[in-house]
Amino acid sequence: MHASASKSPSVVAAAAQYWRDLCARSGSRAATTGLIQAIWSFVRNSTPERQRRLYGDFDFDWEHRVNTMSGGVGWRERLLGELHSLYQPTEPAAFHEMMQTLLDIAHLDISEFVFVDLGSGKGRTLMMASDYPFQRIIGVELLPALNQVAQENLARYQNDSQKCFAIESACADASSFPLPPAPLVLYMFNPFPELPLRRVLGHVVEGLDGNPRPVYVLYHNPVQEHVLAENPHFHKIAQQPQYSIFRVGS
Repeated sequence: MHASASKSPSVVAAAAQYWRDLCARSGSRAATTGLIQAIWSFVRNSTPERQRRLYGDFDFDWEHRVNTMSGGVGWRERLLGELHSLYQPTEPAAFHEMMQTLLDIAHLDISEFVFVDLGSGKGRTLMMASDYPFQRIIGVELLPALNQVAQENLARYQNDSQKCFAIESACADASSFPLPPAPLVLYMFNPFPELPLRRVLGHVVEGLDGNPRPVYVLYHNPVQEHVLAENPHFHKIAQQPQYSIFRVGS
């Protein structure tokens, strides 16, 4: 496993960027209101009762002796999450349904593909992806604290159904992380607000220039699906209430 060196983003810088992104889209008044709402949401979700609720969905962690639940995430990471996207692990049944839908529609030879989770958090999806014989599995997580937990999880993870053992978690910005030159399955659990998502999609498209190859996107909880739908390089091939699947290319 490998993680690129990365300092944790500044809360002040993240808040300023959040305000600028909202301002560019909706104006300064709406941006200020949005920032206040994000901070209030953080305060509301910091109560002991709300924090206890985050410790649900522990079956996966108990079975594999890992720590992927939302509970236990530090206040700094939770506040940054309000400004980017709150950490939430993917449920195993949902992930395997998405993968099966992709395989049924696209008829991929998974052994030729690299799986990349953009906004990989504590690494649960990386571990679930290892049930499939991917060439390689990579997580890209902006927050060092979450990436550190992901590395610890990957080091102890064991599963008899595991078929891919080349797994790594990188602490990096998804909008600039160098994507592997191989065919890709990109996974996103609504990890970005609209403008950061546009930057990430632009980075994905730029990576295809000079090296066209099959690329698919599994978008879970597709709150910003219109961003992909508006981009002529992204073509929807499947849709369910909880996810959409896109093929990337001209």
